[in-house]
Amino acid sequence: MMSSAASDLIAGLREALKGPLPGHEGFLQLSGWRTAAIDEARKQDKSPRESAVLVLLHPAADTLRTTLIVRPQYDGVHSGQVAFPGGRWEVGDVDLRSTALREAEEEIGVQGASVEVIGTLSTVYIPPSRSLVSPYVGLLPASPVYTPDVREVAEVFETSISDLLDPTSLSRTQRYVQIVGVDASVPCFKLHGREVWGATAMMLWELRELLLRLT
Repeated sequence: MMSSAASDLIAGLREALKGPLPGHEGFLQLSGWRTAAIDEARKQDKSPRESAVLVLLHPAADTLRTTLIVRPQYDGVHSGQVAFPGGRWEVGDVDLRSTALREAEEEIGVQGASVEVIGTLSTVYIPPSRSLVSPYVGLLPASPVYTPDVREVAEVFETSISDLLDPTSLSRTQRYVQIVGVDASVPCFKLHGREVWGATAMMLWELRELLLRLT
């Protein structure tokens, strides 16, 4: 049975997702970038690749947990990175919500029909892959059983909202940032021995900001 604390957290998040979203300004300021730089890159891309990810949540004790994946190593810009399950819109997808649910089912085996979508976070433009990503927040009533597609997922792991809200989870790492063309110290979340940076960290940041409004 879901605890009252987890139930209250879900109810609060539902309402928070209906209101103005925090966006990514705070995260970009930590990065030393300006929102205008991302906006300019987006304007120059006349036909970005529409994509969607699923920020999957489920209750666990007095908190919520969310699901992240590690991409396999491959010859591409997102090789080995931590991400939310998701991918590009395909012909046959009714909308980007359908894309997020289909990709999660294909990548980690969570049935789309079992997920209740409770809102969206701000879209994220990713210059290296020319992707415009819509994050959908989905809820499961109980812990999922994962059957990952090994071609697309090297590892599935979960982190709790409590971990995300812990100030010590926010750190920095040295990475090559394509949009500015240099190695840079960038903000990241350190969760269960993994460094989450880039677009996924931006989404986690916004989710974190929403949750902080509830505490």
